[in-house]
Amino acid sequence: MCGRYAAAKDPATLAAEFDALDATEGLAPGADHNVAPTKEVVAVVQRHPRDELGVADSSRTQRSLRVMRWGLIPAWAKERSIGARMINARAETAATSNAFKSSLAKRRCLLPADGWFEWRKEGGHKQPFFMTRPDGETLAMAGVWTVWRDPRDKDGLPMVTAAVLTTEAQGRLAEIHDRMPLLMAPEHWAGWLDPDAEDPGDLLTSPPPLDLVESLELRPVSSKVNNVRNNGPDLLVREEPVTDLDEPTLFDG
Repeated sequence: MCGRYAAAKDPATLAAEFDALDATEGLAPGADHNVAPTKEVVAVVQRHPRDELGVADSSRTQRSLRVMRWGLIPAWAKERSIGARMINARAETAATSNAFKSSLAKRRCLLPADGWFEWRKEGGHKQPFFMTRPDGETLAMAGVWTVWRDPRDKDGLPMVTAAVLTTEAQGRLAEIHDRMPLLMAPEHWAGWLDPDAEDPGDLLTSPPPLDLVESLELRPVSSKVNNVRNNGPDLLVREEPVTDLDEPTLFDG
């Protein structure tokens, strides 16, 4: 699974890296070294641009950065609280899931991350690890998104929410946890984001490239990351395992 990750790069840096327009409109969250469910995050999407009347230009697409809430709220949901349980979508079943199948066909995205956290069971405790690229390059986690409107508030603003797709852990990552985010290599970004391709095909069913997975650093870190109130670059610093660890909490409250 992916229940926590780090995303500390500013929109300008991400826009350059993903060859995208910054459409966050100043609403992008700041550097977050402990991204938890229900937080605002930056996502990369590719859509047909619309004119002032809302008519889409089917002849071209535009890639952009958007702000979304982590935890997908299906359009049919009556309560927003369901989003806290919809942070991940299994790649193996997303195409048939009532919660995710529509988004998978029409609204795919990439969620940029410096890395993600996972916990390995060691005796009576769980040791946190940070999975990241040693070169500092951004990881692109495949995701899906949707728009939700509160049925009790007809005049309220719509909420844009997203979920991370996960797959079976590959290589050394399987020693930490049996699941991992579905990582997209740069050469697959365009195919994944294509708004006209309803079936992502092998991009959904194939595991992430083994060379990408094997290049990751599996870094033991402090148990401070277990508490979502803690935040800062110190959470990403290597810290050799200790024996007295608190259990992680996915979200505050």
